[in-house]
Amino acid sequence: MFNIECDGRKLARDKEGFLLHTEDWNDEVAEILAADEGYEDFTDEKKEIVKFMRNYYLRFNAFPILDAVCKYTGQERKCLEKEFIDPMKAWKIAGLPKPDGIQFVTLDGKHYTMNECC
Repeated sequence: MFNIECDGRKLARDKEGFLLHTEDWNDEVAEILAADEGYEDFTDEKKEIVKFMRNYYLRFNAFPILDAVCKYTGQERKCLEKEFIDPMKAWKIAGLPKPDGIQFVTLDGKHYTMNECC
């Protein structure tokens, strides 16, 4: 487990970098998590995707269908691939717990599919 610091608070994360307490998340925490994942330029488009995924999870307790993310954020089709490539990074930046039984698989490093696992 390792922490990040935001507004003088230490926020706990697991060994893979997922926040342990979803309620610790805010826009500033998202910026820190995005930088940690290599997204120094955390654009408005990325923020919209992350916020949609977060709100969807909090409402339905589930990972959204990837193509629906783009539709509901008003972005072009396959926006998740364009903005994040790996959907799990967007999930992590959204401050959500690692989803049990889900993994993303890619053959080419650009296109991911969601599979059940573990």
